[in-house]
Order: sequence, then structure tokens, then C-alpha cells
Amino acid sequence: MVVGKKSAYEETRQKRLEENKKRMEELNLNKLAHALHTPKPSPMKKVKPKLPLDLSSVRRSSRVAVMPPRSYKEVAVVEAMGKPRSYQRRDLLNRVYAGDEERQYAIQRAEDLQSSLDQDIPTFVKPMLQSHVTGGFWLGLPKHFSTTHLPSRDAAINLVDENDQVSETKYLALKTGLSGGWRGFAIDHELVDGDALVFQLIDPTTFKVYIIRVNEPGDSSN
Repeated sequence: MVVGKKSAYEETRQKRLEENKKRMEELNLNKLAHALHTPKPSPMKKVKPKLPLDLSSVRRSSRVAVMPPRSYKEVAVVEAMGKPRSYQRRDLLNRVYAGDEERQYAIQRAEDLQSSLDQDIPTFVKPMLQSHVTGGFWLGLPKHFSTTHLPSRDAAINLVDENDQVSETKYLALKTGLSGGWRGFAIDHELVDGDALVFQLIDPTTFKVYIIRVNEPGDSSN
């Protein structure tokens, strides 16, 4: 009995396996499963070669269409610098340096002039250097004189030459020197290295300036 039941079970099982196999073949599942387990090579992306850009074919507006194509090569550009000043910047290559003897002689004549002025009016002698008359055009004033007699804040200070011509300069109290306006005074009066100037404070913000020329011995005129 047991052998008979087992034989019938095996027959039934074998029959079901054959039926399932037949159904899988009909559904083509074997091929589908094989395809899932087999990796496909990824196709390489085709890259189109880049063509050189022809700027001549770019559409141009009607306003500039008649004009020749613009070149973007590096060229020298000259820009307007505004209205020309009343004087030109000195050629720094043509600087003239005073000798020690000439410089000392100009200082001596300036001190002689200083001693002849009213001693109740503050004065000081300032020998000219290259930095005063070319390049930077900065004139530092004696610190003790500035802190004693000049304004404690930045102010406009007038320079009056021996012909009574007035030039306005900018006094910087912290640096105790003349900045804006001094350049024009130095160039207009053709100051050079070695000249000696006598500054006489005739007003709280006004100097009378006497120029002793290094290249004109004995002549204190402007």
C-alpha cells in the first residue's frame, strides 16, 4: 500500500514538473532570465568633433555692419587725460644736483637775508632738495616751527613771492608739510636742487617767500 501510494505521488509530481517546464518554454522565461544575468556592453557616446568658430559669420547689427571686423589683439591705448596743466612735468632724467659748496653758499646767503628781516615775525630757511622740486613735490616744514606757529589742523596756506604773486597750498598738520599746490609753486618758480628759501610768516596762514638761487651767487631776487 505504501509503495503504491509513493508510486502514484511520484507520477503526479513528475507530471507537474513536465507541465511547469512546458509553461516556461511557452513563456520564454528561460531566455528572459538568461538575458537578465548577462550584462550588455554599454554603447560609447559619440562626440561630435568641434569645428573652429568663424567669427566672420556672426551676425552683426546694421549699425556696424559696414565697419571692418574689430581686432581684439593687444594694442596700445591712449586715453585723454583731461585739460593740460599750465605747466609740464619736469623730465626727471635732466635733474641738476647742486654741489656741496654751492648749496652751502646759497644757505649762507638765505640766512643773511633772514637776519635782515623783522625779527618779530617768525621765519625759517628751507634748502631745496630733489624731492622738493621734482618727483614727489612734498615740502616738509620744520616741526618745531609748525607746532608753534601754524594751525593745528589741515588748512590752506598762501605763499606770496617777491612779486606779490599768491599761490595756495595745502598744509597737512599731522605731517607738518605742504602738499597740494606746492608742486605748482615749485615749477612756476623754476626751483632746483640747492636753492634756499626764506619763509616769513606774515599772517597765520600766509608766508612771504624769498628765493635764493643756487646758480645766481649774490642775487636774492626772484
